[in-house]
Amino acid sequence: MIFTIMGNTTNNRKYGLAVETSCSIGSVAIGCSGRLLQEHSFSGPRKHATEFVATIDTLCRAQGILPEQIGEVYVSYGPGSFAGLRIGVTAARMIAFAHGATLVPTPTLDVIAQNARTLSPRPEHVVVMLDAKRKRVFAAAYDLTGGAYVAHSAAAELDPVAFLAEQPSGCLVLGEGALVYRGAAEAAGLPIADDSRHVPQASVVYQIGYALAREGKTVPSRELVPLYIRPPEAEEQWAVRHGA
Repeated sequence: MIFTIMGNTTNNRKYGLAVETSCSIGSVAIGCSGRLLQEHSFSGPRKHATEFVATIDTLCRAQGILPEQIGEVYVSYGPGSFAGLRIGVTAARMIAFAHGATLVPTPTLDVIAQNARTLSPRPEHVVVMLDAKRKRVFAAAYDLTGGAYVAHSAAAELDPVAFLAEQPSGCLVLGEGALVYRGAAEAAGLPIADDSRHVPQASVVYQIGYALAREGKTVPSRELVPLYIRPPEAEEQWAVRHGA
């Protein structure tokens, strides 16, 4: 087992585990039949590798849940940090292999977009941007539909200045890329969300993942891979050296 705890030995599969390691601050959440039970964020930036397993263990012990009682794993699978996504996706696959859990990939930008739902009034349009380096961003645009933010364009690698200039007036800008390209957002006359809304939360991964699972949007553990959009730099360098 990936982690070992003591607790209720009833072998049910109603618990869901949500994993968020796509950005600098990671978190994990656990719930039951669509109801969030507990969420815990890592102690600081880039603590994914050192605190991930211990955090899951802590949550499960607190709720009296055995590893084999986790029936679904919802994982934020990108775009985002290459290293962070590898950690989260690999761990999710390990849990699925070890305990037969169902895997549900959850788009990271969708998770961040929902941070605007707690605003009053809610903006009609939001965009989410993550810094992709090289003066580029991973981004997508969303409209408020039925109380949630729904993407009307697929996540893509874009020029932040041109992307923001295309957005409607009042469109709220979220994501860590909003902080990097604050000047571009201000030049486009677009408001930037406060700092607390730029980070994806495992609790939202749980909500979205649970809904996706009910729609049958799951993947076999062997097929789950991070959504990078652009190949990792190491792969690009390998391709250049080998003429690919």
